[in-house]
Amino acid sequence: MDIYLIRHTDTDTPKGLCYGQSDVKLAENFLDDAREILKKLPTCDLVFSSPLSRCTRLANLISDDVILDNRLLEMNFGDWENVPFSDIEAEVLKHWTENFVTLASPNGENFTELCQRVESFWHDVIQLKSERVFIVTHAGVIRALLAVILQFPPANAFQFRVDCGSIHKLRYANNYTYIEFLNL
Repeated sequence: MDIYLIRHTDTDTPKGLCYGQSDVKLAENFLDDAREILKKLPTCDLVFSSPLSRCTRLANLISDDVILDNRLLEMNFGDWENVPFSDIEAEVLKHWTENFVTLASPNGENFTELCQRVESFWHDVIQLKSERVFIVTHAGVIRALLAVILQFPPANAFQFRVDCGSIHKLRYANNYTYIEFLNL
């Protein structure tokens, strides 16, 4: 099974805004970016998407039959949602960034919880009998999936570059996952 992880396109948010599970607008150039993504994709059997509009808008251009799954939501930043990182107390932010794997933002989730959520989704996907699956989601989810699949320590997941509008191809065969390419 070929599995394509697709990150949503650019958002129309100020630089440095913490927006995790907030439903923010896409940038004005969304349709142009989406067309470029579609040119790179083959046909598919199944399309899964985060329920946030920055993902569903792209997923709905790929297929008329999109399966929404809350496990594909970006990390929940709780009280920090829609807050500029510069407005978060420096010591608090520093402590969180040094411990994000096990420390949640206030009323949010930590990266381990995100990894557990996406691991549950992954186990469901690899049970499917599809030739090609597309997953339209967020950078944090893609990083968490790669950490789970490759059995990396979650703290190392941020070594993967995940650009807006990027495509990452995996191949699952014989109970093993191969990376075909990352960040196309």
